[in-house]
Amino acid sequence: MLSRVAENIYWMARHIERAENMARLIKVNTFLLLDLPKKVALGWTPLLAITGASELFYKRYKEPGERQVTKFLMVDETNPGAILPALRAARENGRTIRDIIPREAWELINELYLQSRDNINQALTKNGRHIYLNQIISSSQTLSGLLSGTMNHDAGYQFLCVGRSMERADMTTRIIDVRSADMLPKQTEESITYENIQWMGVLKSLTAYQMYRRSMQVRIHRGTVLRFLFQNQEFPRSVLHCVREVERGVNQIGSDRFTLQILERAKTSLLDTEVTSLDAKALHSYVDSVQLDLINLHNALAKAYFLPINE
Repeated sequence: MLSRVAENIYWMARHIERAENMARLIKVNTFLLLDLPKKVALGWTPLLAITGASELFYKRYKEPGERQVTKFLMVDETNPGAILPALRAARENGRTIRDIIPREAWELINELYLQSRDNINQALTKNGRHIYLNQIISSSQTLSGLLSGTMNHDAGYQFLCVGRSMERADMTTRIIDVRSADMLPKQTEESITYENIQWMGVLKSLTAYQMYRRSMQVRIHRGTVLRFLFQNQEFPRSVLHCVREVERGVNQIGSDRFTLQILERAKTSLLDTEVTSLDAKALHSYVDSVQLDLINLHNALAKAYFLPINE
């Protein structure tokens, strides 16, 4: 397989996953704000921190209100992490590899982008936003199933799985980092109740609430949520599961020794760290180290399998 084709498949998967993740975040944040009283509601600024786009946002907008933030994260062309630009990038990557992916998959990607572009006005209304975001999520899930069921599970499909898993791991760590920093101090029974609601929001942002209850069989609690999202080996959006999916893909594509070394270090860190005992400061440092592992892993994948930037 050509390096350029492999890279396009990898980034197509990442951009689609990014758009879906962003849709989930905005949707869950909307409902979270309804559950929390105004005096403790966190507003929309945490979403900017999760996406790492705060600086870019304040260059274009004065106030982080609901309309401004949702517009920036959904349709603003200057924000490469927004839903519409991510879908456009996925479409462009998909267009260049139409002979690799099933025709139906390409048509679905193209249709998803065009519908998202044509329904911008709907997305910017409170009533229309819910429908708009649900369409993004539903179509992304349909595409994932279509590719799984109709694409040859060869090297190209492994690059797709690797890209999707990398994006999922990155988003999971970002959500944990920012949301845990926003948790209320445990001073009163009321604040603990609100904190549990926020941790439920973390789980729902990753569509993890039901699987958490099934796997952990306990009520929402900071320590068990962290253990589930970092170390669960069965939930598809846990960091450990994503890293193992990348490892499986790399082994099937053709093992690269340096990449596998980074993967082994990342797995060891995830398995050996007692995340339930980390306080807020230690958790932030730990998330930074995990994200650094993901950055190093991406760079190793690019060096091993993709064309150098200067080419």
